[in-house]
Amino acid sequence: MVDYHASNSQASSGGPAVYMDPREQENDWDRDLLLDPAWEKQQRKTFTAWCNSHLRKAGTQIENIEEDFRDGLKLMLLLEVISGERLPKPERGKMRVHKINNVNKALDYIASKGVKLVSIGAEEIVDGNAKMTLGMIWTIILRFAIQDISVEETSAKEGLLLWCQRKTAPYKNVNVQNFHISWKDGLAFNALIHRHRPELIDYDKLRKDDPLTNLNNAFEVAEKYLDIPKMMDAEDIVNTARPDEKAIMTYVSSFYHAFSGAQKAETAANRICKVLAVNQENEHLMEDYEKLASDLLDWIRRTIPWLENRAPEKTMAEMQQKLEDFRGYRRVHKPPKVQEKCQLEINFNTLQTKLRLSNRPAFMPSEGRMVSDINGAWHNLEGAEKGYEEWMLNEIRRLERLDHLAEKFRQKATIHESWTDGKEAMLTQKDYETASLSEVRALLRKHEAFESDLAAHQDRVEQIAAIAQELNELDYYDSPSVNARCQKICEQWDALGSLTQSRRESLERTEKQLESIDELYLEYAKRAAPFNNWMEGAMEDLQDMFIVHNIEEIQGLITAHEQFKSTLPEANKEREAIQAIQAEVQKIAQYNGIKLSGGNPYTTITPKTIDNKWDKVEQLVPQRDQALQEELAKQQSNDHLRRKFATQANIVGPWIQTKMEEIGRISIEMNGTLEDQLVNLREYEQSIIEYKPNIDQLEGDHQLIQEALIFDNKYTAYTMEHLRVGWEQLLTTIARTINEIENQILTRDAKGISQEQLHEYRTSFNHFDKDHSGGLMAEEFKACLISLGYDVENNKTGDAEFARIMGIVDPNNSGVVTFQAFIDFMSRETTDTDTADQVIASFKILAADKNFIMAEELRRELPPDQAEYCIARMAPYSGPDAKPGALDYMSFSTALYGESDL
Repeated sequence: MVDYHASNSQASSGGPAVYMDPREQENDWDRDLLLDPAWEKQQRKTFTAWCNSHLRKAGTQIENIEEDFRDGLKLMLLLEVISGERLPKPERGKMRVHKINNVNKALDYIASKGVKLVSIGAEEIVDGNAKMTLGMIWTIILRFAIQDISVEETSAKEGLLLWCQRKTAPYKNVNVQNFHISWKDGLAFNALIHRHRPELIDYDKLRKDDPLTNLNNAFEVAEKYLDIPKMMDAEDIVNTARPDEKAIMTYVSSFYHAFSGAQKAETAANRICKVLAVNQENEHLMEDYEKLASDLLDWIRRTIPWLENRAPEKTMAEMQQKLEDFRGYRRVHKPPKVQEKCQLEINFNTLQTKLRLSNRPAFMPSEGRMVSDINGAWHNLEGAEKGYEEWMLNEIRRLERLDHLAEKFRQKATIHESWTDGKEAMLTQKDYETASLSEVRALLRKHEAFESDLAAHQDRVEQIAAIAQELNELDYYDSPSVNARCQKICEQWDALGSLTQSRRESLERTEKQLESIDELYLEYAKRAAPFNNWMEGAMEDLQDMFIVHNIEEIQGLITAHEQFKSTLPEANKEREAIQAIQAEVQKIAQYNGIKLSGGNPYTTITPKTIDNKWDKVEQLVPQRDQALQEELAKQQSNDHLRRKFATQANIVGPWIQTKMEEIGRISIEMNGTLEDQLVNLREYEQSIIEYKPNIDQLEGDHQLIQEALIFDNKYTAYTMEHLRVGWEQLLTTIARTINEIENQILTRDAKGISQEQLHEYRTSFNHFDKDHSGGLMAEEFKACLISLGYDVENNKTGDAEFARIMGIVDPNNSGVVTFQAFIDFMSRETTDTDTADQVIASFKILAADKNFIMAEELRRELPPDQAEYCIARMAPYSGPDAKPGALDYMSFSTALYGESDL
């Protein structure tokens, strides 16, 4: 490891550390470690411009040199651009430890290039230490822009100075002796430009006593015509007693690199055209894949939030409309996306096959667009679908339950309110104050009957409150009105209780003074009240709403109703007995000449009331019979729908499973030529597609089941969701199998493999694929290679050869070798392809044996589209013999074959 915290005089002073070659130790380079403010300003501007001149090649720049390198990301990018090499992958976290780790990676790379770093630590860079940051950038400039400059075996600094002296020697008023004072009047910069590009500057018009004009002229010409960014301000140089040496050297080195070398190129490029054509086609396929993947992912991302929306509706109709919208999505919107997903995988496999056949690196989609990412997003979509449908069905059940409870609440509340109507007035009257003894006794008995009636109604009030509570718990949308009505009933009930108690006390005080009773009236009242309550309860039950979901439940209600009807004869006997009591009262009164005043003093229940209610019960019984029978017919119809769906589902489900197994066997046991296999598979695919009406029929049956609000089916284990997924998997599997054969044909035709060889490869592969999984584990693959004559036995040589082969067929270390990877390897072993070295040699001919090539040379020697293709992708050449506009054809050629990155 490089010691970034080595202790020396520079560390103690806090000044910027620099890279120093032992041959070029010079005291004046380090004499002022604490930067003069003017120098620091010059260094900031110069170093920032120098960094941006390289960073712009990567499409970015910096604004503040000590702030923008703190996270290490742009620092690592700068080193990659100027070196043409890849650094370790940076960490993308925002924490301090991530920033320190990134800066340390950059410092490690600098040290790996033979640079001795002194006092520069990652923590200081991350903390924005300006002097440390400037020192680090100066170290980078020395190593990558100045170190390799040498004239007549001089050191880097001396070589650059000697080059400047030679180039400016013929010019008057120019005497370059150093990298500070010698450049203040600006003539040296203009002389350098004029020496190489005389058409850009009229040197004779420049005056030594006008340094600002001279400097600004040189800076503007260099920026406009030589692509050398402005790195310093003329005013800063003029107004500084001694300009900063590091800033001047950095800027002058840009002129050196801009002017060093310019030769013309010669021709040659047949192989390049061929290689570029392959790459252009592949890139077009990659762009198509990226767009299709992006569109599909965007659709999934837009659809999932809709499927995850659990905003409930208030009514059944609104929720059923949601369910209908979901069915429309399933029928109309999703099927095309299933096809797109399948086509995407086919395009991806075809592209990878073409890349392998042209000896190109495998295509890696942009982040988040891998086939696995698509499958993952699709899995999330299907999970959201399942959850959304289950939620809607549960919500429909809930709303159905709520509607039932709300109607039940209203019915019971109406009955109760009807019963309580006028009771408060009755309980507050003072009729007992002027009544006779018998009348008072009658009033007391009547009150007792009322209390009995009141107690009997307590259950109804509790039921009303319980229903209201359940509606609240189930989040009924109209709960406020329900609660208000329930509260009013409860308050009224409490008031009735208090009034009842008060009236009883008044009657009992009066009773002490009266001693008479009418036994028959009392017996009538006592028997009439419970019988009347029974009839009211029977009428309420006969009119009670019900909800069932299967035949068993409705049959249970029918059985209970039949049991109720069996009690009616006994109830009628009780009615006749009660009416007989009233008849006996009339008989006794008539016999004894008693004049009855009004009705029964103990009850308001008259014989006519009893008869009327009995008639109502007898009317309600057949109505209840009819309602139960209608519901029975409905449930029988629902059961028919269940059986119809189950019958078809129990055929389609096993059929899909059988076809999946058949495809698995076909992919392993393929016979005949690849073209024969392809024809057979497409015929097989057509036979599967022709089965689609059966799936459509099931969808129709399933829709009828959902519209009937049927939520279970005991006649089958298959759900429509399972069958849809199975059908989609079946279509996708046969399409993948066909695509595999198409790719094998591509491989065979491109590599010149015979049908016999392919048959041999398939036979060997299948022999060792014991579990018919379509892939070989490492040991199975080794056995397969041995059977084909490869020396990969367990010894040092064999292990190394096997490791090499595994690196080719399983680059991701998944532990499984697919048949496509296997035949790609076998075809690569037996056929010849173009190589990176061959392409480099062709470019070298075009470039007249130079290590770089110019854009005009490419445009002259290649077809226009291929020339522009190269120019757009070639990195600027940064070797010692570089010149403006020079392009690096070597790294471009190796990148075509995946041997390095541009």
